[in-house]
Amino acid sequence: MWTCKNLWKKLAPLARSSSTLCRQNARGVLLNNERRLPLVPQAHMSSGTPGSRGDNNLYYLLVGATCVGGGFYAYRTIKGDKERYQERINEIASRPNKVVPEQPITEAPGEQAAETPQEIAPVTEDAPVETPEVTPIVEEVSPEVAAVEQEDPPTTPEAEIAPESVVEPAPEESVGTPDADPVVKSEAALVARSVSEEAVEQPSAPALIEPSVELSPVEVTEEPPAPVVKSEPTPVAGSLPAETAEPQTTTETESAAEPATVAPAEVPAPTPVEFPSHAPYLLIGGGTASFAAARSIRARDPGARVLIITDEPDLPYMRPPLSKELWFSDDPSVVDTLRFKQWNGKERSIYFQPPSFYVSPQDLEKVENGGVAVLTGKKVVHMDVRGNKVTLSDDTEISYDKCLIATGGIPRNLQVIERAGEEVTKRTTLFRKVEDFKALDKVSRDTKSITIIGGGFLGSELACALGRRSADSDLEVIQMFPEKGNMGKVLPEYLSNWTTAKVKSEGVAVITEALVKAVSFKDGKVEIKLKDGRVVKTDHIVAAVGLEPSVELAKSAGLEVDSDFGGFRVNAELQARSNIWVAGDAACFYDIRLGRRRVEHHDHAVVSGRLAGENMTGANKPYWHQSMFWSDLGPDVGYEAIGIVDSSLPTVGVFAKATAKDTPKAATEKSGTGIRSESETEGTASSPVASSTPEPPPVLEQKDNYGKGVIFYLRDKVVVGIILWNVFNRMPVARKIIKDGEEHADLNEVAKLFNIHDD
Repeated sequence: MWTCKNLWKKLAPLARSSSTLCRQNARGVLLNNERRLPLVPQAHMSSGTPGSRGDNNLYYLLVGATCVGGGFYAYRTIKGDKERYQERINEIASRPNKVVPEQPITEAPGEQAAETPQEIAPVTEDAPVETPEVTPIVEEVSPEVAAVEQEDPPTTPEAEIAPESVVEPAPEESVGTPDADPVVKSEAALVARSVSEEAVEQPSAPALIEPSVELSPVEVTEEPPAPVVKSEPTPVAGSLPAETAEPQTTTETESAAEPATVAPAEVPAPTPVEFPSHAPYLLIGGGTASFAAARSIRARDPGARVLIITDEPDLPYMRPPLSKELWFSDDPSVVDTLRFKQWNGKERSIYFQPPSFYVSPQDLEKVENGGVAVLTGKKVVHMDVRGNKVTLSDDTEISYDKCLIATGGIPRNLQVIERAGEEVTKRTTLFRKVEDFKALDKVSRDTKSITIIGGGFLGSELACALGRRSADSDLEVIQMFPEKGNMGKVLPEYLSNWTTAKVKSEGVAVITEALVKAVSFKDGKVEIKLKDGRVVKTDHIVAAVGLEPSVELAKSAGLEVDSDFGGFRVNAELQARSNIWVAGDAACFYDIRLGRRRVEHHDHAVVSGRLAGENMTGANKPYWHQSMFWSDLGPDVGYEAIGIVDSSLPTVGVFAKATAKDTPKAATEKSGTGIRSESETEGTASSPVASSTPEPPPVLEQKDNYGKGVIFYLRDKVVVGIILWNVFNRMPVARKIIKDGEEHADLNEVAKLFNIHDD
């Protein structure tokens, strides 16, 4: 092409000059002879630019020659490149070692020989086959491989690798890799395959592999090689993996001979998935509220997949029996079984459902109809509300569509105990979980003195329970609190004093108006100093001074915490954000009758959890329920309460003489169930304190005997709270009175609605 161009540059000026000279001569002759000469067409005498008159044959000839020359040059160039490429391919294909004629191989019926050098031939699985003698490899082989090949060949077919028949591959076939592995029919074949794969990675036998990580045929001088792997332990060209990454096919002949045992390469096993990476419904917390929400979600959405995450090692369980029924069981193995008898004689477990009710976390995404899975021993430490995911304590992440926070609360402790040192701390129990019950049960059997600090519901219940146990042992039970009587913050003073006398009758030494100043450990005893100078020495302390709502996730989730009551602030639908709900002890909700509140009782956990679960499935229901709570002081005294019960409010009490029917035991026997709350969706509420041989209560030296009655709590002359003292199954009436929010001129008439005067 360049030649034609150069030729055109040389000829074009000559053609133009001759054409110009001819025209000038013709013009001169015409002027001299005064006549026009016949002009030859310019196409025959000029090589002017295209578009001039006539055809310029010389111009088209040169352009055509240039195009033809360029095309021919391109054709030769492309053809030469293809030839060089093919030569290169042939050169690469010819790199494998020299080949020998194909040798026949004795095979068992039904087996096939290998088809390509890259494949491992399957071995026989029926009859043993005699194989030819091993021939050493000619290529550069490591000493280990040479040592293996010089030994006698094994006679067991399962320990062999079938020899390969080396055939001259076509150029196209020699570059490729087999699409699929051959069918492996014995463990020996898998071992052979693993040896071939290991040889690719081992530097000790470089001649056996290609840089492109392909297995090449091995040069054999006379006969095809017999097995490389022997039945007895033998090192083979590096380490053989103990476990292959592919499943092995077991045959009947595997028991006849085991594959070669060599130093295994460390192949880390894949970590099993213990939990799903995504949960449509994620419930944080494993208590009553979470379980109630899970049941509610599944009731409205039968195919829902619900994941409960709890930092406790136990499945969801009810907490009230930990301070009530379990302490009165006659079963010595109650600490292990966690089963108790209700007042009606029925036995049940503290767990809401057995393990068979739940699906495993790793199967939650696979089950066809969904289910409820519980991830125990994991704590959520961070929430990404924008990304809809949570981070666990082990830095794993789980995404969600909708989330419920039901983290409950953390038992409070006294600062004087926290500052007292390790010896005091390890002799202090903050009662809340199953492990706390087990620990305190052991302490009550191994020590001689236990002091309970706190006069509320939990402290009084534990005092009565341990006091009853002290009747059969030399255990000393002491209860101290700053109020003038038991449950002094809840009950009016006269009823609080009566309750204190009742607790004392259970064998408990009660110290009222006791403010703890300091705690120390001296001479093997915990020494408690009070502000009035009194000193109490004990072996163990139980701190029952209240509950602090668990709001650790508020900061990372950007949720609001109520400054007055604590807990996450939620709206009437228990919603904290668009896809986050809160239920149970951690929820600070707005009561349309009583204002903003936070309740720490079992019934509230059940109802709020159930409502939150319904709203998570789109119910959009407001929380209007007035939850109740109950407490039992021994087998013959119990009460149920609803609304705001605060001893600082004015109260009106109406009492009547109690009968044999007015006890927690009689109430549950009449109903045939241990349920103390009509709000329960199942028999999960704890029953009154049980005892196999209940003793009659001692006669109290009290002027007034408050057998049964109703206590009304007033605010602005409106009833805002009610306590039913030894009056049972009347909670719907109390709830309606609070809901109406009316003033009552005579509360004695209102008390008649509870039938307290009926025998």
